[in-house]
Amino acid sequence: MRQTCDGTITSLKLRHWQLQFSHPDISHMNNISINPASFIGGNSGNWKIRRMETITGEILPTVPFIDFHPTHTPPVNLESTRWILRGSNAHVRYTDRNEVTELSMRQPPLNRPEAKFAALIPIRKSSQWWQMSQDERRRIFEEQSHHISMSMDYLPAIARRLYQSRELGEPFDFLTWFEFAPEHEDQFNELLLKLRSSKEWEFVEREIDIRLSGKTGL
Repeated sequence: MRQTCDGTITSLKLRHWQLQFSHPDISHMNNISINPASFIGGNSGNWKIRRMETITGEILPTVPFIDFHPTHTPPVNLESTRWILRGSNAHVRYTDRNEVTELSMRQPPLNRPEAKFAALIPIRKSSQWWQMSQDERRRIFEEQSHHISMSMDYLPAIARRLYQSRELGEPFDFLTWFEFAPEHEDQFNELLLKLRSSKEWEFVEREIDIRLSGKTGL
């Protein structure tokens, strides 16, 4: 199976796609496959899409459902699948020890019974962002944009999990998954508005905002 730059499946060579993750040429990917995840967009799934909006960059084909699988080689129904986005919930990049500790204390778990709404936001940043050093990115991420401290203001109403995709050769650098109760969607929108007006977002060249309803065990 082959995917275009927007994740759309353009070939039915499913076996070839499944085998690529065991190929020696990309075996280094196994080093970052901590808590792997695949989000499958198609005609069926455990989350129903309420709305898809392209914030910037190329569109992602509209689908009615997203199905989540904790693997990079999920079972795929070729007739109903339009795209697959993969990521790994691996190490954090721009947080210091104090921030990690505070987040672990305040971050709510996923799959809370009241969190019937969710959002999947795939993001790709520009080459300018990735050409900077880790320290430079950290200064923009937190010292200028206050990404972490701002987000903490919305805990525990909004649960979040970040999946990193860049090292997997995916069309997006990050897949961010959020869960919240319907009554907290206004707070979620407020958080997104603040993040999108920050210095960090000047380096975002592609972003899709996908809103969902349903339940699953992520």
